[in-house]
Amino acid sequence: MKLGFGLYRHMLTPENYRFARQSGATHLIIHLVDYFGQQKKDQGSSNQPVGAGEGWGPAGDENKLWQLDELLEIKKEINRHGLELAGIENFDPAHWYDVLLDGPKRDKHLDNCKTIIRNLGEAGIPIFGYNFSIAGVAGRIKDKFARGEAESVGMDGVSEVIKKPVPKGMVWNMVYDPGAMETGVLPEINHAELWRRLKGFLDEILPVAEASGVVMAAHPDDPPLPYIRKQPRLVYQPHMYNDLIQLNPSPSNKLEFCLGTLSEMTEGDIYEVTDHFTKMNRVAYIHFRNVQGKVPYYRETFIDDGDIDMKKIVDILKKNKYEGVLIPDHTPLMSCDAPWHAGMAFAMGYMKALMIS
Repeated sequence: MKLGFGLYRHMLTPENYRFARQSGATHLIIHLVDYFGQQKKDQGSSNQPVGAGEGWGPAGDENKLWQLDELLEIKKEINRHGLELAGIENFDPAHWYDVLLDGPKRDKHLDNCKTIIRNLGEAGIPIFGYNFSIAGVAGRIKDKFARGEAESVGMDGVSEVIKKPVPKGMVWNMVYDPGAMETGVLPEINHAELWRRLKGFLDEILPVAEASGVVMAAHPDDPPLPYIRKQPRLVYQPHMYNDLIQLNPSPSNKLEFCLGTLSEMTEGDIYEVTDHFTKMNRVAYIHFRNVQGKVPYYRETFIDDGDIDMKKIVDILKKNKYEGVLIPDHTPLMSCDAPWHAGMAFAMGYMKALMIS
C-alpha cells in the first residue's frame, strides 16, 4: 500500500508538496478542476462546498483540453519534490457535459475524453478517477460536527436543495453555459437511461484506456441517494459497483473506492464490500475517510472516530495484497492557524501507523 494526498489545482504548490512529503506521503492524486475557485486558498482547504445554489463556479473552456506538455510539467514538478503522480481525478465538466447529458456534442466530447486519456498515458499517469453523475454533490451541510467541535460535513435529512432540479447549462454543480440557466431545467431521466449512457461511455473509453495503460476509476455517488436534484444516481448501494464492473470486463474498468461514501449507504457491510472488491483486484485507489451514520443523516468524522474500524479495513487490504494508493480525501478542520493542514497531518499520521502496524 502507498500513502497519498489529494490536491486541487490551486494547491499544486511547492509548499504543499513539501507538506505532503513531511506528512509521509509518497504519491499524489490531483484535481485539475477547482470546484470552488480559491475561496479558501489561504487555508489550503480541499473540502467541497455543500450547497447547490447557482453552482460551484464556472467550468473550464471546452476547447482547451489538458495537453501533454502541461501534464508532463506538473508531473516533473511533483517528482522534483520526491512524490509520484498516481492519478488525476475528474474531468472538467466543460470537456464532457454532453457525454453525461447525451446531448448534441456527445461525439465531440467523447473524443475530448479519449484525447485526455491518451495524454495521461503518454505522460505516464496510470489512473483517471471519474464521477458519472449529472447532479453531483448536493444537500450536505457544514457545522462543528466532529470531535472537539471541529468543522465537518454531513447531512441532516433531505433538504430543499436536494429536491431542486438542475438548471440547463449546469452539470456536476458547475456552469458550462451561463446563458442557458434561465431557460429551464434539465429533463428528468430514469436509472436505466443513465446506465445506458454510462455503458456507451465505457465501451468507447475503455479500449483507449487499455491501449494507453490507464485505469478508469469510478467514484460512488455522494451523497448516496437514489435521486439528487431530480436526477438518478448510479452507485448509491455497494452492489451497484458489481453492475458497473459487469458492464464491461476490461481490466481498465476499476473503482475509486470511497470508504466514507460506501459506509453512508443503507445496505451492505463495509468490511465485506472492501474484501469483495479488493479480492477482485478492481480497486484503483481508496478515499480513506470515516463517517458516523447513514444517508440522509450522517456526519464526517476524524479518521479514528467514526463507524468504520479503519484498522480492520487495513487488515483486509493487507490480506488481499492491495498495493494501491490510500488518500484522506477530506477531513474535519482543526482549530488552529492551518485548519486543513492540521486535519490532514493527523489523518496521515494515523494512516501511516495503521500501514506499518
